[in-house]
Order: sequence, then C-alpha cells, then structure tokens
Amino acid sequence: MSEKRNLTLVMDFYELTMSQCYFNQGKDKMVAFDLFYRKNPDDGGFCVFAGLEQAIEYVKNLHFSEGDIEYLRSTNTFTEEFLDYLSTIRFTGDIDAIPEGTPVFPYEPLVRVKAPIIEAQLVETALLLTLNHQTLIATKARRIVQASEGRAVMEFGARRAHNFDAAIYGARAAYIAGCAGTATTYAGKEYGIPALGTMAHSFVQSFPSEYEAFLYYAKTYPNNCTLLIDTYSTLKSGIKNAIKVAKEYLEPNGYRLKGVRIDSGDIAYLSKKCRKELDANGMQDCGIVISNSLDEYVISSLIQQQGAKIDSFGVGENLICSKNSPVFGGVYKMVAAEENGVMVPKIKISDNVEKVTNPGVKNLYRIIDKETGKALADIMTLED
Repeated sequence: MSEKRNLTLVMDFYELTMSQCYFNQGKDKMVAFDLFYRKNPDDGGFCVFAGLEQAIEYVKNLHFSEGDIEYLRSTNTFTEEFLDYLSTIRFTGDIDAIPEGTPVFPYEPLVRVKAPIIEAQLVETALLLTLNHQTLIATKARRIVQASEGRAVMEFGARRAHNFDAAIYGARAAYIAGCAGTATTYAGKEYGIPALGTMAHSFVQSFPSEYEAFLYYAKTYPNNCTLLIDTYSTLKSGIKNAIKVAKEYLEPNGYRLKGVRIDSGDIAYLSKKCRKELDANGMQDCGIVISNSLDEYVISSLIQQQGAKIDSFGVGENLICSKNSPVFGGVYKMVAAEENGVMVPKIKISDNVEKVTNPGVKNLYRIIDKETGKALADIMTLED
C-alpha cells in the first residue's frame, strides 16, 4: 500500500533464534524451501493462487531498522555480532512462483525459495501469511463467482473483515478471482479495482419518505441509479416507489433505472415478484441486485433450485472471511540444503502420511491439450 511500513519483524521469533544458531556456525549455506498446501478449502477441486505481489514487496523491503535492532537487543537473546549482521542484511536469493490467478492443487510448490539459510528462514512467516490469506479469499471468491453462473459478484465485505489489511488485500484477492468490483474504496484507489456502492437503509430513513429518498438519489446519480428497496417493505412500498421515480423523473429526462437492491427477506420470492412488476412497466433492463449473507451454496440454491430472478450479487462476510473454511493451510518446508557445494534433497518424515514432504528442488509443468486449450495434468519433476 502507499503508506509504506517496515514489516520486517512480522516473523515468528524462532526464525531469529534459529538464525542466531546458523550464524554461530560461521556459515550461511544455500537451501531450498517449497511453499505448498495439503488440502483444498471447502473440499473444492482447486485453489486460486494470490498474494504474490505483497510477498515480493516484503522480501524486497526486508531490512532491520535501528528500532528493530534495539528491540531485539532488549530481549537479551542475540549476540552483538548477529545483531550487526542483521542490521545490514538484504534478501539475495531467488524466488520462483506460480503467477497470481492460476488454479493450483495440493502438494504443488506454489513458491520455491533458494537462498542462504538465514535469509530463507527469516521470510517464512511473511510469505505464508500473505499467500495463505489471499489464496484463501481468492479461492472462496472463485467458488462464489462460479456459483453465480455468469452474473456479476461484488465484494461487499470490508466491515466484517479482520481489520484494515484483511479488507484491502481481501478485496484484491476477490478481484483476482473474478469479482466485478469492491465496496472498499481504498482497494479501488490502490489496485484499480472498480469501486461500487449505492446507499444504506440509513439514507432512506433520513428522508421524510422513501419516495423522496429515491427521488433525491436519482437526481444526484441519474446515469447510475440503483435503489435499495427493502427498508420498509420491498413489495408494498420499495419496488413501487422505485418504479414511480423511474417513470416520473428518470425516463422523462432520458435516463433509465439501473437496478434495485434487496437486502433481506425471502430473496427468491421477492426477486420474482419484483421482476414481474419491473417487466410489466417496461423496465426489463432494470437489474435486481441481491445481498444479505450470501455464499456459493445460497447463490447456487437461489439460481438452480428456487428460480430466483437475480442479475448480480453483493457478497460480504462469507467471502471476505471465507467463513466456511477460515484457514488456508499453506506450509513452508526445506526440501534441499547445500553440502560440499552440492544441493542435497531433504525430507520430513512423519507418522501422518500427509505430512511427509516431497524432497528435492522441483519444477512444475502444466500439460495443455493443443486442440482444446484445456489443462490435462500437472507434472512435478526434480529440477534436473
């Protein structure tokens, strides 16, 4: 983001204590780490990789400020020689990664880090937290977008996100995965994501009547007027006042009502009733926008089972927090270490078979059918 922060100390303390030991050995040998995950969230078929830009920003900006060194000195854990070393350290290794927005699968190396062991160790937490978070949100967003069957999905989750960065980076990840835009204005400014939004119930309540609220909004934004119609009664007043404003002000002045939004109630029933009224008034081009605790399961049910008449969705907390599966289990494991000038494969053995690592520095290939352009398989090989 624009206001740069030095996030170098966003690392687990054991990365520093281990690095002190590496430093004491008098060598900083080359190692290789893989960042991968073991299981798709929500029992899905794939994930969508995201967060790489922020991970690279962290690595490129890796440096310990004077204040950082003073804090580490105050813990009485590290030698002065090691602190001096940290005061000048920069990341000098190589990072290979899959492009953001790519569908990925368990046990594939999403990121490969080759670097001196201290540098490779110190970036572990930052790489995991940014890639785990954004890949989780991008994956959830993609599931929701797929469930919408071509209808636009807008990310509306900032107020339910886990603080500022989660809202901003979550909006970024959702856009990578196919959302049409975000309600988070900062994300619009920072990443060029379309910023979207109309009104809240408080806007309607602030006027003497619903009709007056709609009319004032229509006069202010005649080219892009979407009205929230469930503040009082969606069918008895909301849709009727929206149509009245369209007929009495927008259409006589050469404009069209862009949409109506429903945020509560029996969504399928209300959408069908509203669609019928809009069509009866020659407003087939007026879209129906739905919000209210949506996710891929609710959206799929509305479209496939209930026959709802919906043109786009605003999705909040279930997307921005990936409410069903709030943790993405990315891990960062050493797969090779230099011995006598040669990179020797390393493996982690476990009684839990799924935790046994694939040793060695690896390459990953996606095989594409030349005739259909569709992926057939991924192949993982050793680097040579």
